[in-house]
Amino acid sequence: MTGSSSSPVAEGTPHNDGLGPRTAAVLVFGSSAAVLVVEIVALRLLAPYLGLTLETSTMVIGIALTAIAVGSWMGGRIADQVDPRRLLGPSLGVSGAVVALTPAVLRTTGEWAPPVLLFIASMTILVPGALLSAVTPIVTKLRLTSLAETGTVVGRLSGVGTVGAIVGTVLTGFVLVSRLPVSGILIGLGTLLVAGSALVQWRTRGWSGTPALTLVVVAGGLATTVAPGGCDTETRYHCARVVADPDRDSGRTLVLDGLRHSYVDLDDPTFLEFEYVRAMASVVDAAFPEGEPLAAHHVGGGGLTFPRYLAATRPGTRSLVSEIDGGVVRIDHDQLGLGSAAGIDVRVEDGRLGLRRLDAGSRDLVVGDAFGGVSVPWHLTTVEAMTDVRRVLDEDGLYVANLIDHGDLAFARAEAATLGEMFEHVALVGEPADIGLDPTATALGGNLVVIASDRPVDVRATQKALDARQTGWKIATGDDLTSWIGDARPLTDDYAPVDQLLQPYSPGNGR
Repeated sequence: MTGSSSSPVAEGTPHNDGLGPRTAAVLVFGSSAAVLVVEIVALRLLAPYLGLTLETSTMVIGIALTAIAVGSWMGGRIADQVDPRRLLGPSLGVSGAVVALTPAVLRTTGEWAPPVLLFIASMTILVPGALLSAVTPIVTKLRLTSLAETGTVVGRLSGVGTVGAIVGTVLTGFVLVSRLPVSGILIGLGTLLVAGSALVQWRTRGWSGTPALTLVVVAGGLATTVAPGGCDTETRYHCARVVADPDRDSGRTLVLDGLRHSYVDLDDPTFLEFEYVRAMASVVDAAFPEGEPLAAHHVGGGGLTFPRYLAATRPGTRSLVSEIDGGVVRIDHDQLGLGSAAGIDVRVEDGRLGLRRLDAGSRDLVVGDAFGGVSVPWHLTTVEAMTDVRRVLDEDGLYVANLIDHGDLAFARAEAATLGEMFEHVALVGEPADIGLDPTATALGGNLVVIASDRPVDVRATQKALDARQTGWKIATGDDLTSWIGDARPLTDDYAPVDQLLQPYSPGNGR
């Protein structure tokens, strides 16, 4: 008919019955936010098994972006072939069911079937991510009733989706993870998605699978309570448990992300269970007169085993501890008997920022114990970080650090090379095979203790102290250490591929 003032309608475009602009915006905003929640929380679930490394983060981000690409493409393609109203309910509901099952599935796989963990993790991110990403093109199809409004509708919904992704990221990182267990976040999100599916189903009179999906969400919640790898406490950074020592009534082990991190004797702080802690004590006892109080700074706290040891053996020692995880500090107080220990001041802060706040020449001793068995905070390994360590030490000050590495020990060698750039004297303590003093034995890796100072290291006194504690460890210096380091390149803020150098903990290797 000629003379009509109405806008032309896109051929084949369905009416948007039951889907107004506000509903469309809510669906796009919520689904986009949910994708980012799943991505961030997946990193937390995988960290105990893969480490919180650059490689793990890159993998999860890559899978999430793949899901977004696949979902957007397939969602738009299918929406052109099927009534879009029939797709919204399944997209929300099935993704909600998968999300609710994710904690139990990933933890069970990580504990019982590690070889397939990457595949399962990929599916738990890819499936809900793709389904949720399909919501935007589906909703766009429903809202496109006029060719004249194409740019407005697409632009508005694209902007709403981006804002939703931003909100999901910020909400998860700054609010949810600090207040809720990650399993609770995902089960709650799954519940919301299934509820959204039911509401869309009611509004559009479409697909009806809510009862079955609700049962799946409930099953996911129940399975999470019995899945292996659970935590007593989920902190902002770790899955934490405190395990009593069956052979020592007052002994407690702090387990972070499945690895034994610290051992604390509640009644006797001079009892040191872990070999590397005994080695660190030997180094410090050899370097300073017996009983002399020290001004110490500890980068990394954990169970605060070493600060307690110094307080007990060197009365008057002042230990300032930088521990990034406030949840671990609460465990120290609530379960590991820290109380108001004399001379121990714990600050919840990043270790490098904590170093920057200290006055020059204000410490006799800096202890580094922030490196884990599956990941390392790279910014604590570099020449620039060691510049701050050297600045806060007095002229006779000592830096002692625990390193963990396996295989060819590439990270440990690079860190020793880094310290050699900053300090006049560097020494390494460890199993003879690991530090190159026993060429007939195979290096297995594990814990090493590195020593750095601008004053000479008393090799004989240190070895005597190590022997007295029956560690079996030896000390390497001079040409032996230079040969062991080889051509390892020092680490800097501009070049620190720590995640690639480190060979992480694997079953059979103790800490």
